[in-house]
Amino acid sequence: MLLAVDIGNTQTHVGAFEGEELAHDWRLGTDPHITSDELAATLGNLLELDGLNFASIDAAIVSTVVPQLGPEYKRLCERHIGGGYLKVGPNLKTGMPIMVDNPHELGADRLVNAVAAHDQVHGACVTVDFGTSTNFDVVSGAGEYLGGVIGPGVEISLEALTDRTAKLPRIDVSSPGAAIGRNTVTAIQSGFAYGFAGLVDGINRRLAAELGEDATYLATGGLAATISPQCETIDRVDPLLTLKGLRLIHELNA
Repeated sequence: MLLAVDIGNTQTHVGAFEGEELAHDWRLGTDPHITSDELAATLGNLLELDGLNFASIDAAIVSTVVPQLGPEYKRLCERHIGGGYLKVGPNLKTGMPIMVDNPHELGADRLVNAVAAHDQVHGACVTVDFGTSTNFDVVSGAGEYLGGVIGPGVEISLEALTDRTAKLPRIDVSSPGAAIGRNTVTAIQSGFAYGFAGLVDGINRRLAAELGEDATYLATGGLAATISPQCETIDRVDPLLTLKGLRLIHELNA
């Protein structure tokens, strides 16, 4: 099995692939100070939940936006996984030309999403990732990474609102029943669901005008299922997009 690990600033998404099929996946909070031994204990427990162990894993590929965790996962793999360890970066082939000013600035997760999206649609596409930030990544019909947009994240914006206001409660973002909130909680839910949907649609329409060719718009990330139904421009939702991209890049470099 292949272990694919997408390390974000807030959450880490782990998947175990049996060939091309994602057999299992787990989400855990990202701790930038965790050690390789602590990671081994955590991942070992997750694997056991589904009847697996480290002996079940043949190789691993990691994408991280938290630089200090790359070496910790490498040490974990060297001690507990017999196969190769790959980390998404400039040394790996992705099959996608990067047409930005400084390719080294491009977040690994954004490139992985772009690779997975283009593999799915075989044409121009835009990925919208609802993570710590809201990331838009644009791929041409020829499979070139053209650039993107980084906007505020839903959860961070919600935390900022509730932390800086004395009377507003902490809430979970969910799809509102109506735009007009009848109480404080539903008013906040409406503001965030429809507000971020408006942000997504507004940016996507500008991207479409600049791209100049028909594109497919794909959403991923933890809150994609909540915000995307309110959007007019999202064509499909795939919460596993990043893990699928990691598998494709591993296949290209194995």
